[in-house]
Amino acid sequence: MKADPIPLVVSYLKSCEGIPSDTPTGNLLGRERGDTSLYVIHSGGFRMTRERMDRADILYDAYGKDRSSAAGLAYLTREFLLEDLPGRVIDGVQILDVQEISSPRYYPDKISLEDAYTGEVSLFLALT
Repeated sequence: MKADPIPLVVSYLKSCEGIPSDTPTGNLLGRERGDTSLYVIHSGGFRMTRERMDRADILYDAYGKDRSSAAGLAYLTREFLLEDLPGRVIDGVQILDVQEISSPRYYPDKISLEDAYTGEVSLFLALT
């Protein structure tokens, strides 16, 4: 990849039915405590094949008004990433596969103490 994969993932998640289009974000600027949010973070990765394929590890934090809504958003996000995203081409980048690193788990925000779930996936990407 020659660019940050987060805008690709955020753009994709904004288009997914059932995920409110204003919730996926690559930063938490302007977020108020209690807002439903889906924070997408590039947590790592590496070049797998010279000039051909990269792996990008993506962490997602789902915040909700309560534990149940945070869990619902996290598991819906997981479903789209694992089952719908593979095979798509977004802005000239083909998503070859998506593998789960960690399923969503309850992980309340350490500062705000809001209910949140976090999960992590690996995207296998190739330029088209």
